Amino acid sequence: MWRALFLAIGIFMIVIGIQCLGVAQFVLKSRESADSAVSIFDAAASLGPQKVISPPAWAPWSMMASGAVVCLYSFTIPKRVAGN
Repeated sequence: MWRALFLAIGIFMIVIGIQCLGVAQFVLKSRESADSAVSIFDAAASLGPQKVISPPAWAPWSMMASGAVVCLYSFTIPKRVAGN
């Protein structure tokens, strides 16, 4: 179980790192502006408060490197831990 958990965490970190390579900034909309929309094409919904996250230049590489280390660690965990 631990092996699969660490492998999933490592793969997730690698994917997030790859996403940070391809994206300059992430824009998060608040829940209030999404709830006030009449339809999904309503222009007023995009006027609400937004949070912009710009990942620094080192973030993608450190996320991918950390994910690779965690994946390699998951392969060294024994498949079955000895009984009590």
